[in-house]
Amino acid sequence: MITRDREAFAGLARNTAPDFGPSCAKAAFLVVPEGFALAEQSASDNAYMDLGVRVDPARALDQHRDLHRALAGVLPTVAFPGDPATPDALFPNNVFGTAPGRLILGHMRHPVRQREAERADIRGFFAAMGYRERDLRAQPGICELTGALVIDRARGLGYAGLGERCDEAGAAAMHAAFGLRATLMFDLAAGEYHTNVVMSVLAGRALVVCPAGFADPGVASAIAALYAPHVLELSPDQKGRFAGNCIALSDDRVWISQAGADALRPGQRDALAEAGFALAPVALDEIEKAGGSLRCCVAEIY
Repeated sequence: MITRDREAFAGLARNTAPDFGPSCAKAAFLVVPEGFALAEQSASDNAYMDLGVRVDPARALDQHRDLHRALAGVLPTVAFPGDPATPDALFPNNVFGTAPGRLILGHMRHPVRQREAERADIRGFFAAMGYRERDLRAQPGICELTGALVIDRARGLGYAGLGERCDEAGAAAMHAAFGLRATLMFDLAAGEYHTNVVMSVLAGRALVVCPAGFADPGVASAIAALYAPHVLELSPDQKGRFAGNCIALSDDRVWISQAGADALRPGQRDALAEAGFALAPVALDEIEKAGGSLRCCVAEIY
């Protein structure tokens, strides 16, 4: 099922067992922010970027190394070299996605990001492990993978936020490529560029969501009902500090930027603890100047 009908989706989702696959990735990869800079094309539809802000490439590299070191303590994490010609490549989850035995290449909106999918080293890495390639670049829909599509891997459910970086054709292409059981399509609020900034499903059992990031906040409420009581509702200010751009890479820990963690209220931290999660914050304020945060940096390997 792929639909805009939230009631039909909820009816199926409520009766879907968490037996689709592992709720968390078995490994991850990053792309080093070599020559860290702000991409002008990306800034055209990313309200979280300010081209007038000064960036410090050395500090971005240091923060990225800290992230790599921290993640590697939990699961195997590979880092591929970056390229100054592709300044947004440090957010590889938009271009590369995986399902068991499959590497999926997304159809990026901006030419500066389309070049990233040509990388022979990343594609060769997965080919050597026997992954088949599913290339979505030739199909007509724009689909920026797990930036646009938040996936509940335990149940095989997808949440596709539509906007400049994902349209209905692209959502359908991702639904098929990831082999999902059901995908709910909905419009993001004006000014939002990726779904994974306004919501995150944590290990299939908890939800972080900002209703203001949805064109219809009622959609956020319908999704929240599927994960109650383990739901953290974010304010627009918390969303702006990337509290929603978090990820569970194990059943007991939520990775989030330090800015995002600092934005959480005590009650929200308690709610995560009640759901069985400890916070694992990493300082990424320099990288966040590029309009993305921790979850955007992590490409999951299933």
